[in-house]
Amino acid sequence: MNTAKTFMLLAAMTAIFMGVGYLIGGAGGMAIAFVVAAGMNVFSYWNSDKMVLSAYRAVEVGPDHRDPLIATYAQDVLTMAKKAQMPRPRIYVIENPQPNAFATGRNPENAAVAATTGLFSMLTRQEIAGVMAHELAHVESHDTLTMTVAATLAGAIGMLANFAMFFGGDRERPNPIAMIAMMIFAPMAAAVVQMAISRSREYEADRLGAEIAGDPQWLASALQKIQHGARHVHNEEAERNPATAHMFIINPLAGGLRDNLFSTHPATENRVAQLHALKGNDLPGNALGLDEGAGRSSGPWGSKKGPWG
Repeated sequence: MNTAKTFMLLAAMTAIFMGVGYLIGGAGGMAIAFVVAAGMNVFSYWNSDKMVLSAYRAVEVGPDHRDPLIATYAQDVLTMAKKAQMPRPRIYVIENPQPNAFATGRNPENAAVAATTGLFSMLTRQEIAGVMAHELAHVESHDTLTMTVAATLAGAIGMLANFAMFFGGDRERPNPIAMIAMMIFAPMAAAVVQMAISRSREYEADRLGAEIAGDPQWLASALQKIQHGARHVHNEEAERNPATAHMFIINPLAGGLRDNLFSTHPATENRVAQLHALKGNDLPGNALGLDEGAGRSSGPWGSKKGPWG
């Protein structure tokens, strides 16, 4: 289903590019737009994950990292991936004070998970494990292909403005039809791409992530802290790349009028309630052998303050 949805997104973006190209430059503009869209589709499929990681200046880490806290984070991710019988994902850290995380990659064999330094400073080890289990659930469900390609294609809509300026007239006298087309089609295309990201995927990833971690309370507690942190800590990279907002576990945007176009997350309180409802279910057990309870500290993070706090 996710693979089919991805190819539908690619086809829709190609059609939008061709339509705007025709409005701007007629048959010639449409032909150029088709070539650009085709090249972009191929590039997005194979390289969209690298583009997103690069946009956030993510740094790859491993369990042999010189910082023992980052090494523990990486080892926990690998331990949970092994428990879930998944291929080893690449693991990244993003230098950003806002607590958040996302997963990317076209399939589980080429997947990556990333967490911000803000996540380490505000959450306990158990809560971080719950968050990363959620991201591994996205990988296992093949959500990351659609999520990452959608982010790339939505961001590419901004290129149409330059396309319209270049082919629609000069800087002193821009083509008014091209400008009107951009005002109408750009937000429409962004909305179409974002609507392809179903909010139900977050609920399912929460449920599956709870199974991977073995304790739904870890993620429930983490979501509440991340929601609070995201509201109070500005994420400049996310504001510059709003089309990637749906990839994060919690919406990283400040919630302005422009940001609302890219809002795809269900209400945090609803997600927490669903996780609390899972507590009595028969889960496979604690994946990391940590103390029970998301609120209690375990391991190197301490009870009140994280390594970057």
